[in-house]
Amino acid sequence: MTAVQAGFGQRLADAVAARGPLCVGIDPHPALLHAWGLDETPAALERFAMTVVEALAGEVAVLKPQSAFFEAYGSRGIAVLERVVGEARRDGALVLHDVKRGDIGSTMTAYANAYLDGNSPLAADAMTVSPYLGFGSLAPAIGIAEQTGRGVFVLARTSNPEGTGLQRSASAEGRSVAQSVVDAAAGNNAGVEPMGHVGVVAGATLRGGELDLSALNGPILAPGLGAQGGTVQGLRAVFGSALPNVLPAAAREVLRHGPDVGELRRAARGIRDDLAALLSR
Repeated sequence: MTAVQAGFGQRLADAVAARGPLCVGIDPHPALLHAWGLDETPAALERFAMTVVEALAGEVAVLKPQSAFFEAYGSRGIAVLERVVGEARRDGALVLHDVKRGDIGSTMTAYANAYLDGNSPLAADAMTVSPYLGFGSLAPAIGIAEQTGRGVFVLARTSNPEGTGLQRSASAEGRSVAQSVVDAAAGNNAGVEPMGHVGVVAGATLRGGELDLSALNGPILAPGLGAQGGTVQGLRAVFGSALPNVLPAAAREVLRHGPDVGELRRAARGIRDDLAALLSR
């Protein structure tokens, strides 16, 4: 295990203070590759991903590579992902692996070591995890993240419509599955300043008041800006008093402006400026 760095909550707060609260996904799916005039090869994948890193790693607080689109190319795709992580972090962006891993025991430990232990070539600043084998199954990832100054974002109420039935299901006492995930995450963050290292994923497309995030004391990754229908203007209605801890995420809304580096930067800066205006009101 590598030496401990400052806690993830502090590092994320510092990055947001310096660069604004925006996370941009690196999602090289086939339609975007084709829109950029690229084919579906490892070389094209690398060109796409590294163009995004060149354009945005010095601009935004967080970059979020979607691991599946790299894994699809086998070992050459994973090599590109390693390069994305290394170069994005070198240029000052925090890197959040969008991997949504969830398992038990030694397998969960292995996933956490792959994405959060600094001895791994894939080690980033945080990873997304799935709690649907039970929140307790995430203990290895939560523990390793804490030991190494990294973070986890636990799926709670996601932006995809398919998640609604499960995540809004209620227990006998009336608490939804999603709310139980938020409450379990909050238990790991109590008393930490400025916030803890266990965040949740809650979509920017949700109904206002659907989740009580007041006790979370952790970051909230809010996917769904742009293509999925979420808007900057709607974030306050969705998240209310928790808005200062929200990390809105956009992918296609920015990436569709490529492959020109300047256009990618302008798109990201536009959303970042809109977010700053929202938070100033």
